[in-house]
Amino acid sequence: MPRILIVFLFINILPVYSLDLPSMQIADDSLLRIKLKDSWLTETPARVLAQPPTMQYLQNGERVEVRTEEGKDEFMVILSRELMGGRIADGANQGIARFGTGQFPGWAQGSWVLIRRKDTGAGTKIRIFLRSDQYTYLEFKPFNAEKCQMDVILYDGQAVSSLPIAVSFERLYTMPVNETLKLIESRFPRRYFDPDPADYAGQRKFIARVSAHLPELQFANDGAIDENGAFVYIETLQPQKPLDSAGLNCSGFVKWLIDGILRPVTGERLSIQPLKEPFGTRGSSFTEAWEKIRDPYFGLDWIRNLASTANGILRSPEYSVINEFEVRDVSFSSLLVQQKKTFTINSYPGFLEDAGYGIEGLHVLLYTLAIDEPFKFYLAAVNTEIGERITAANPRGTPHFRQYFHTAALVPYFDEHGSFRVAVFESARETSFNSFRNRYPKHYVNLVKIPVVTAFEP
Repeated sequence: MPRILIVFLFINILPVYSLDLPSMQIADDSLLRIKLKDSWLTETPARVLAQPPTMQYLQNGERVEVRTEEGKDEFMVILSRELMGGRIADGANQGIARFGTGQFPGWAQGSWVLIRRKDTGAGTKIRIFLRSDQYTYLEFKPFNAEKCQMDVILYDGQAVSSLPIAVSFERLYTMPVNETLKLIESRFPRRYFDPDPADYAGQRKFIARVSAHLPELQFANDGAIDENGAFVYIETLQPQKPLDSAGLNCSGFVKWLIDGILRPVTGERLSIQPLKEPFGTRGSSFTEAWEKIRDPYFGLDWIRNLASTANGILRSPEYSVINEFEVRDVSFSSLLVQQKKTFTINSYPGFLEDAGYGIEGLHVLLYTLAIDEPFKFYLAAVNTEIGERITAANPRGTPHFRQYFHTAALVPYFDEHGSFRVAVFESARETSFNSFRNRYPKHYVNLVKIPVVTAFEP
């Protein structure tokens, strides 16, 4: 049975922007929590909720706003650090040193939150933000008198679930955070809270150069550019006519992207016909009979052929095999799924043969991939089951099976402020990640990885 997770929304929801410190360097606030324990952390709910917000200071002078936020059955005591601004040097943009913004959203780096029951006052969860990102945090909950448990949440994915820690829950009220994490150091994935924005300069340059060329393009059904630079139809390889309406569809567009990163190396564009050939294991004897009519695996074959060629040229031939370039592993086991005003915790199966990943886990997957493989971007093939099931009432229904019908490029990265972003390019334009994800809410995506290069000549 799924567990119910109560989640409050912070009042001050702001764009994520900051220049965070390495998580080990976050100023300790345990002395402040010791000071506040009797009056805020263990005092009766009515008295705590009656208190106005107060500004406190850490030993290093850092400001912390202490306040409450009230829900139906629970309330939060929030020790909100000040959100810091700043920017690393990036190309022509000079760096900006960290500075206080005067904003206290509740999720700025170092913020500490205690969730308590309104009836008994008992603490039920502690949430700690190691990055200035409301979607990445640690969450602790009671287990027994001597132990508590920890979850690591990254964009609704659980990278660590119910990890036991040999300290009581109430001991965490005043215990230094780094002291707590040392107890489970070998099992705590700290890397997911310490990305270096400098590692993503290549992605930022690549995104800018692709974006600069987009005004030259337009969409056209079945459109692509062949090895000679001519606009043709993918199915027939015949020239597009009239030329003033020539353009690219989603498949032709991702080929255009790969051509753009390979031409500076090879001096050539890719031929279209080899990209249409079957690649790797997919389908069954049932779908094989429908390949010519429905072409269900076109999008999958297309991105696999592109990835094989790109990795073979930009890295080495040994990386042109499917096990080297197809994404098949995840670093999380479950997802928080919103249902009205609460969240349930559902298991996430990870990679599925002939489907890839459920799109509901795509955000956390791209976040973890961005950190684990910081010099890659991804081609995605979107798929779902298509067709009308044959039933007694519908004897002429078409076969119902999985079909890859759309391709896109996804570039996860951290911007010069240290904030996580995903650039999405599809069908000759740039869209948003939310638009992409919301367009295909029940679909799956298969991902292949491509090395990031900054030279781009489509």
